[in-house]
Amino acid sequence: MRAYDTVLFDLDGTILDTNELIIRSFIEALQGVVADDFNRDHIIPSMGAPLVDQMKRFSGLDDVEHLVEAYREVNLRLHDEYVKAFDYVAEVLERLQTAGVKIGVVTTKMRLTTDRGLAFVDIARYMGAVVTIDDVVNAKPHAEPVEKALALLGVGPEKALMVGDSTVDILSGINAGVDTVAVAWSMKGEQVLKEAGATYVIHDMRDLYAIVGLELN
Repeated sequence: MRAYDTVLFDLDGTILDTNELIIRSFIEALQGVVADDFNRDHIIPSMGAPLVDQMKRFSGLDDVEHLVEAYREVNLRLHDEYVKAFDYVAEVLERLQTAGVKIGVVTTKMRLTTDRGLAFVDIARYMGAVVTIDDVVNAKPHAEPVEKALALLGVGPEKALMVGDSTVDILSGINAGVDTVAVAWSMKGEQVLKEAGATYVIHDMRDLYAIVGLELN
């Protein structure tokens, strides 16, 4: 019997390698607004949080709609040049689906870029549920996004996992009562995610097989 029947994934930094795209988008969008020495080291710690929250933090402004629009313009313009799936993602998703595991995405991205990314790397077909920032009142680390994905899949939290690269992913999973998996390729470093309470840490996406209860081919 499998240990888990449902696996939810964060998107950016977990299954999609969008790290450089995100950093480039922030730096271009905030040009002239933040100090000249603003760089990736300022951005990485908050990656995974809602875009509006990050823009407020970086700019010190309350109204950041113009900065969000600037970010999205850069992000969409450079999307296909930068975005790719991490190693073994498609293989693992196919194997999980074939084994009857229910799969979903829970992200703080908006629907437009979420759907574009999933389609671009050809993994949308594996997703039984996709929950974006547009679909919830309370973003991660609140439990709502994970709970909504579980409801869409028709499952409870008992045999579900939340996989992510950010503390907000781990905390959202914990708050929803599911076990959590930290990806060691997170730009934040695995120790931060362990300290957030991750149940497991994986160094290769195929490590999920053993956690779920499938044999490694």
